[in-house]
Amino acid sequence: MSEDLQQRFEEAAKRIAAWKPASKEPSDEEKLTVYALYKQATVGDCNTPKPGLLDFTGRRKHAAWEGKKGMAKAAAMTAYIAEVNRQIEVYGTKA
Repeated sequence: MSEDLQQRFEEAAKRIAAWKPASKEPSDEEKLTVYALYKQATVGDCNTPKPGLLDFTGRRKHAAWEGKKGMAKAAAMTAYIAEVNRQIEVYGTKA
């Protein structure tokens, strides 16, 4: 993995953390995609037990991350950067 990729990944993480969409919010699925790619890039394959039946949000996040199982760190980072950029382009930024 290149230093450039790591730097671009970290920059994308900062951008999405501070981002305020100009129009409507991204869908839950889009948010889950960003979450899952971030976890796969930073932790690797899902390593936590499946949340309880009443933890609906936790279960969806777990399933999204589990869906990235086997994805290489560099591939997850590249996909994360692309998805963050896509969402910011689609939804804009508040002035």
